[in-house]
Amino acid sequence: MAPTAGDRCEPSEAAPGWAHLKGLQTRSATDTITMMGERIVYLIFFHVSFVMFVWSYWKTIFTKPANPSKEFCLPKAEKERYEKEERPESQQEILWRAASTLPLYTRTGAGAIRYCDRCQVIKPDRCHHCSACDMCVLKMDHHCPWVNNCVGFSNYKFFILFLAYSLVYCLFIAATVLQYFIKFWTLCRRKSAENCPKNELNNSAKFHVLFLFFVAAMFCISILSLFSYHLWLVGKNRSTIEAFRAPVFRTGSDKNGFSLGFRKNIAQVFGDQKQYWLLPIFTSQGDGLTFPTRLVNADAEQATVTLQPDSNKCVPEVSVSPLSESQNRLLSNEQQANNADDHLAENFLKSAESETVTMESES
Repeated sequence: MAPTAGDRCEPSEAAPGWAHLKGLQTRSATDTITMMGERIVYLIFFHVSFVMFVWSYWKTIFTKPANPSKEFCLPKAEKERYEKEERPESQQEILWRAASTLPLYTRTGAGAIRYCDRCQVIKPDRCHHCSACDMCVLKMDHHCPWVNNCVGFSNYKFFILFLAYSLVYCLFIAATVLQYFIKFWTLCRRKSAENCPKNELNNSAKFHVLFLFFVAAMFCISILSLFSYHLWLVGKNRSTIEAFRAPVFRTGSDKNGFSLGFRKNIAQVFGDQKQYWLLPIFTSQGDGLTFPTRLVNADAEQATVTLQPDSNKCVPEVSVSPLSESQNRLLSNEQQANNADDHLAENFLKSAESETVTMESES
C-alpha cells in the first residue's frame, strides 16, 4: 500500500530521539521557565534594572551642562579694555584685577588666570571649555558621544549610575541566557550523534540565543572597564581631564589637590544622604564653582590667600578673600584651640586674684 501524504511529510514518532526532540522544542517555544517563583524573580529584577537604566540614561542625556555664573564674566568696561589691549601682560593685569574677588585657586601652566576667550569668562576651578558643546562646563569630565552630551558637574552622578545599571542589565541578560546557550550546543552534539532530523525553529532559536549572549557579554566587558575607571576617579576626586593633566595651584601642580579622603570624595559626587545614592537624583555637594582643597596656607593667622603672578610679569599682587572649606575647617579648629587656651589663662588669672583677695582679708 502506497504511503499517504501525511506519512511522507512527518517522520514516525518511533524514530530514535524524535519524541524527545519534539517535546523539548514544544517546551522551549512555550515554557522555558517552569517554576513560578523563578519567573517572578526574573521579571522583577529585569524590569527594575531596565527602568533604572533608562532613567539614569535619560537624565545623563537631557541634563544641561552647568556653566559659570555671571560673576565670572568680565564687566563691560574691563572686557572692552581687555579686547583693545595687545600686550599679554596688560591683559593679565586686567584679569588679575577682575579675579580679586573670585574664589580661584587654580591657574594655567604658566601661572596666569584661566580665561576663555571664546566664552569671555574667567574659568572657575575645574572648569574647561568643551569644543563639541561650544561652552565652558563646570567640573568638566569629558564629552561623551554615546549620550551626545558633555559630562560634568550637573550630570556626573547620572553618568556613573548609567554605567552601573547598564552593567547590571547586561550581566543579567548574559547570566540568564548562558544556560540556554549551553543547552543548545549540547543538544547540537547529541543530534549529530543520534542523527536526529534538524528543525528550522530550533536553528533560529539557537542563532538568537547565540547573538544575544555574545552581544551582552561584549557590552558587559567594555562597560565594566569604563565603570571601574570612573569609580577610581571618584575615589580620588579627579575628573578625566585632571587624571591626564594635573591641576596647577599656587604652590604648583598637584594631581591630588582636590582629594579630601575616600569617604569625602564619594560624598562630593553622591552626597551625604546614602538613601539617594542609587537614584538618578542630583545630590552632589557644592555649586560647581568652588571646591574644597587639601592645600592649606602655611600661615593660619592669615585670612586671605594671595595669588601672585610670575616675577617676570608686571602684575600687582591680588588677594583672594574666599577660603576653601578645608581651609575654613582647619582655621576654625585652630581658632577654637586658641580660644580654649585664652579661656584657661583667664580662669587661672581669676583664681590667682581670688586667692590674693582671700589672703589679704585674712591678714
